[in-house]
Amino acid sequence: MSPAGCPHVNGFKVDNWKQNLRVIYQCFVWSGSAETRKRKAKSCICHMCGAHLNRLHSCLYCVFFACFAKKHIHEHAKSKRHNLAIDLLYGGIYCFMCQDYIYDKEMEQIAKEEQRKAWKMQAHQAMALLCIGEKYSTWEPTKRELELLRHNPKRRRITSNCTIGLRGLINLGNTCFMNCIVQALTHTPLLRDFFLSDRHKCEMQSNSCLVCEMSQLFQEFYSGHRSPHIPFRLLHLVWTHARHLAGYEQQDAHEFLIAALDVLHRHCKDDNGKKANNPNHCNCIIDQIFTGGLQSDVTCQACHGVSTTIDPFWDISLDLPGSSTPFWPLSPGGDGSALNGESHTTGATALTDCLRRFTRPEHLGSSAKIKCSGCHSYQESTKQLTMKKLPIVACFHLKRFEHSAKLRRKITTYVSFPLELDMTPFMASSKESRMNGQYQQTVDPFNNDNKYSLFAVVNHQGTLESGHYTTFIRQHKDQWFKCDDAIITKASIKDVLDSEGYLLFYHKQFLEYE
Repeated sequence: MSPAGCPHVNGFKVDNWKQNLRVIYQCFVWSGSAETRKRKAKSCICHMCGAHLNRLHSCLYCVFFACFAKKHIHEHAKSKRHNLAIDLLYGGIYCFMCQDYIYDKEMEQIAKEEQRKAWKMQAHQAMALLCIGEKYSTWEPTKRELELLRHNPKRRRITSNCTIGLRGLINLGNTCFMNCIVQALTHTPLLRDFFLSDRHKCEMQSNSCLVCEMSQLFQEFYSGHRSPHIPFRLLHLVWTHARHLAGYEQQDAHEFLIAALDVLHRHCKDDNGKKANNPNHCNCIIDQIFTGGLQSDVTCQACHGVSTTIDPFWDISLDLPGSSTPFWPLSPGGDGSALNGESHTTGATALTDCLRRFTRPEHLGSSAKIKCSGCHSYQESTKQLTMKKLPIVACFHLKRFEHSAKLRRKITTYVSFPLELDMTPFMASSKESRMNGQYQQTVDPFNNDNKYSLFAVVNHQGTLESGHYTTFIRQHKDQWFKCDDAIITKASIKDVLDSEGYLLFYHKQFLEYE
């Protein structure tokens, strides 16, 4: 077909061709109402072989349906000299003279108008369940966007060595705790995609909405500018909405992360346009990415009845060896020689060791008896935490800062963490495989549902009183950078894995479509 388009369309454009084309789209292609869909199902069969499938096409000149795959529509076009037919599934128009699907501006406009009408009609019918038509309508550039595209013809290419998205942050006075979390959030893939596609619809005053500021921050990070960004507006909004973080004293990065997610969650709206004020029933972008479900099973030692609760979480805080909280042994009265049935040497503790401890059954003792709903008496019990629902981004907080009545200190125990993590052993569904805190793991190389990849690590150097936060972030596969406020430097995987680790961010390798 020539660049000028199909020359055979003009033969069809006579008399009431627009109205005729609209009727075909309304009745046989998009079928917005239940009545037209029923009519389409009954009448749209090949007039030669009676088949429903095989890519049915309708002749544009007469009411004749025939299948494309068996070339029955081709035979009709040749015998009747009707050169144009329409695909009844996708709405494309085929020219038998050009032997190709064609584009015509007027026809395309009619197709889009009728498609929108059908989607709105379907959406109205299914409003109680899901606004299909409104939610999945096609994107079309506005006049302003077309103007911007014309004035900016240069397209940015994302290559394996591209550093777009990497940008330093000026320290505004002990604000490294904020800068390191901002670096982790701006390199969270789904959060980046959300903000860079202008998905946030704000109903607050823009100068007081943290989500609007984060959206602007993402624009700054991915603008291509290399000079360090000054996050003064973000700091002001944090002070406004999380007053316990106000001031120029050094704050805890983990505390800032939770506060930031909480404010973002409150300022977001879910997909139904309702403000996100219930963490248990929210579909805002923060909860979609960061919220998981933690299952708590309390088992009565008398009747073995189990009471189960499931609570949402944004992160998992893990105890470390060296803390005043007993870490090893894992069972009451043990000698510390076994770790979930495995021998525990004096070597480095792994993240999976901390997770095993976190999900092991814990005897609550005689001083913490609960009233059992099964035997209706106060009994000793055991409690076990497992993962009922995994978040897309799993954040692990290694409890390095200990605050108690007796002491305040930092725990510097090295904890090794992997680039790839399988959370299957710590799922509630795996609990049946646990016997007395022991998990016999079976390797299933084809089960990728619970596998994660490391993409950010927040570190703390120094003491409890005087310290500094930095972040390692993954830019591309196996390509890491160290973010130290305004300074960004290349880092090796060994640098990342040898670091002390305070906050570990893992992203799911495979996402399920819901």
